[in-house]
Amino acid sequence: MLALSHLTAAGFPWAYLLMAVLVFIGAYLQGLGGVGFSMFAAPVALLVSPEMVPGVLLTMGSFVALLTALREWRHIDPGLLSSGVCGRLLGAAVAAILLSRLPGSVMSLLFAGLILLAVALSISGLRIRATRRNVGVAGVVSGVMSTLASVGSPPLAIVLQHKPPPEMRAITGAISCGGAVMSLLALRVTGHYGLHDLLLGIALSPLLIAGFWLSGRTRHLVTGTVLHRWLLLLCAVSALVLVAKTVLGQV
Repeated sequence: MLALSHLTAAGFPWAYLLMAVLVFIGAYLQGLGGVGFSMFAAPVALLVSPEMVPGVLLTMGSFVALLTALREWRHIDPGLLSSGVCGRLLGAAVAAILLSRLPGSVMSLLFAGLILLAVALSISGLRIRATRRNVGVAGVVSGVMSTLASVGSPPLAIVLQHKPPPEMRAITGAISCGGAVMSLLALRVTGHYGLHDLLLGIALSPLLIAGFWLSGRTRHLVTGTVLHRWLLLLCAVSALVLVAKTVLGQV
């Protein structure tokens, strides 16, 4: 397939294998806790295979979010879902404006900043009530982060963290799936998403499905706490490396 040949071409012949591993592990983490796919894969992808971000990872992120929502669809709150999706729509529109105006180097630094923000939000310990207004605001922040950096779950996870786990996973998955589609449309309008991104996302999707399937079989055996800490550490280190790479590249 053309998409695969391009990814494995000059410079890094093992890029596809590395991304396949990242996609598998990210989908597994997503299946365990409702978040984790893009946070795990996006920082490393931007360092070793920048074309994966944000379009390809958003494509696969929409798949795994849909699987999460469908697996526990009975726990979806329609009111919270509608608020979150409306917020994601507004966030995607804001991100589309930024994409059309900011140069590549600034986008790289913004991406790294958003990853670090996601880490900070994840460890902040904030306690926010899951009202429709708060979910809507989280949706706006999620929409901006998702469109620019492929990472949109942390704001939603914070607002919904005190919901029962099945409800948190289902609502986050449903909002993330609908929001990912909006973000992809925003990327398409601004010329940052095309057929190549779609094909590459489809090519990697079997690994995504396998990781998600395994999470369902082992969810009762894994607490996810230790995995989550390592995930946050990896995200922070990758973001800092990206900052250094961008700054040094401009010297």
